[in-house]
Amino acid sequence: MIDIIFGHYNYWIVIFLMMAGFYTVISRGNLIKKIAGLNIFQTSVFLLYISIGYVSEGTTPIIAEGFTKYSNPLPHVLILTAIVVSVSTIALGLALVVRIKEAYGTIEEDEIHEQDMSL
Repeated sequence: MIDIIFGHYNYWIVIFLMMAGFYTVISRGNLIKKIAGLNIFQTSVFLLYISIGYVSEGTTPIIAEGFTKYSNPLPHVLILTAIVVSVSTIALGLALVVRIKEAYGTIEEDEIHEQDMSL
């Protein structure tokens, strides 16, 4: 039982980061805080895929004499692509927050909703 808890500490970190990011996204009204929570959530997914792709004592997948365990590079390549998408998503989100601030004068979700309802 102890080995399950301490032997897989990276998965516990992933769960903690995922729940912290999810809580931030759903509980905060500030749009910048929501984007920060989304970034934390995305980072936890990256760590999950990297943890799944790790092979103990695995080498690069180049067939050579004396090696029997190989690591699959696909999860790591997918994470590199996901990081690029994440950076672009955050940049777009922040650009939208700037435009929302210019249009409404605030970045608080409830104040924006009140202004929309009063029109």
